[in-house]
Amino acid sequence: MKKHLLLITLFLTTFSNAQNTYEFLRLDLSARAGALGGSFVSNNDDPDVLFYNPAGLHFLVDNPISFSFVKHLLDINLASVSYSTEFDNIGRFGAGVKYINYGTFQGADENGRETEDFGAGEAAFIIGYANELDENFYYGANVKFIYSGIADRSSSAFAFDVGLHYDLPSQMLNVGFAILNVGGQISSYYNVKEDLPLDFVVGISKRLEYLPLRLSLDFHKLNEERDEFFQKFKAFSVGAEFTLSKTLRLRFGYDNEKRKELKIGTFAGIAGFNAGLGAVISDYRFDYGFSSMGAIGELHRISVSTTL
Repeated sequence: MKKHLLLITLFLTTFSNAQNTYEFLRLDLSARAGALGGSFVSNNDDPDVLFYNPAGLHFLVDNPISFSFVKHLLDINLASVSYSTEFDNIGRFGAGVKYINYGTFQGADENGRETEDFGAGEAAFIIGYANELDENFYYGANVKFIYSGIADRSSSAFAFDVGLHYDLPSQMLNVGFAILNVGGQISSYYNVKEDLPLDFVVGISKRLEYLPLRLSLDFHKLNEERDEFFQKFKAFSVGAEFTLSKTLRLRFGYDNEKRKELKIGTFAGIAGFNAGLGAVISDYRFDYGFSSMGAIGELHRISVSTTL
């Protein structure tokens, strides 16, 4: 029991640093993106790019679909699904859902007497669009409806994302920029409405010419106020994806801010470090991602994608 209370306290402390609601929108659900430390804003070959930068949708082909499941701490579980398709002479569209279930809790009144159990969960429903802006330059946008419920209380919000993607095929270089979660609450739990987790992200990825390796670097939360200018860049993540064969990928990632948040005293263990594998079998791609949260525990992600 004491161990569970400690884990809950550490978890809530970690995610309460930001004074926003719907913080689940920041969580990486994709096993591939999670293994890369969340450095995914310049990606352009995965339907889950919908959640990071809608401009990347433009590069997708056919009708890819992806399903992801995340085993989080305690009884917290997450799932997502993303899909994309092309409409001739209109552009490429995407759709996705992100869902988190916090588990079941024992209710109690103001006197400590036990009442009925209750649950808590949140979801975001997303529709995206991408098209060409200029040569090698692409844009995209998402609209989102967000819902949160706990016991007999609920709240909802409407938001949108905008993104840009610059592609340099000759250099095997991609640059992405996204503004995520611009919007506000439609209804709140009580009388006070809270801010959404607004996030400005910029990133770059480069496929090396003589090595089967793609490197990526993202800077998150560039919109947040910091005491010093260079502190604006402390929320960065880096990723490395090795192509071992036609069917096998090996991935590593590091999240600098997550490591600092999860440090307990001077001990951080391997918090902020991530790793994963990807395998292509027939028409399916299977991805697994591991993320360390230091003394709190670890996350396990599984994704399956194919083309319809």
